[in-house]
Amino acid sequence: MNMLFYIKVGGDYACFTNPNLKVERVSYPLMTPAAARGILEAIFWKPAFRWEIRSITVLKPIKTLSIMRNEIEDRQSTKPIIIEEKRQQRVSLVLKDVEYVIAADMALVWKNERIEKYRDQFRRRLDRGACHHTPYLGTREFAAWFEPASGDETPEIAIDNQYLGVMFFDTAYIKSESRADMRFLRHKPSNAESEERLAPEEHTGYPHYLFFPASIEKNQVIVPHEKYQELYELEELDV
Repeated sequence: MNMLFYIKVGGDYACFTNPNLKVERVSYPLMTPAAARGILEAIFWKPAFRWEIRSITVLKPIKTLSIMRNEIEDRQSTKPIIIEEKRQQRVSLVLKDVEYVIAADMALVWKNERIEKYRDQFRRRLDRGACHHTPYLGTREFAAWFEPASGDETPEIAIDNQYLGVMFFDTAYIKSESRADMRFLRHKPSNAESEERLAPEEHTGYPHYLFFPASIEKNQVIVPHEKYQELYELEELDV
């Protein structure tokens, strides 16, 4: 049975980077489903379930700001780097003063678990304002606040219909021996008889990026549910 949570989130700045624009960072006009999932996972996450985003409602006018930031030119690894040799300045087009309402549901991955206990745990954390780590709006330097949505949220400006183009949905991590671009872990449920916790399995594979045609209708972006089924099929999960 679906039981949606409604979470109000916001912050001073946000950058939901459009991967199609690689030279300089350019944010999508609003939060992506993957970024919304990341905020919820910062509040509460267990490997027994997946967060599924149903919709994202825009509460404040979409405002952009161009800033220049210092970044490093290479991906970080376990090998130390000298910042002065790797630093580069890049212009970013970010969002300013954002507020959204996320509608989301939990989908059970481990069938021997009860989803109700996870819903209760998340609800208590949300009410207390507790989180595992600080949630952020696209990039870690843009921290987000969150609270339960009251249901009385009224957008400051009406956005009736605006096509956004193809938007990033989420990443599927596909197991593959022949294409070992990365390693990742898959957690396993506890042993049903002994309740012993099993070690996660390590796999090799590659990331596969999923997109969907997005549009704002009455301040809301509806996330197509079939994209989650596509993601689970790619990851060979029975959700």
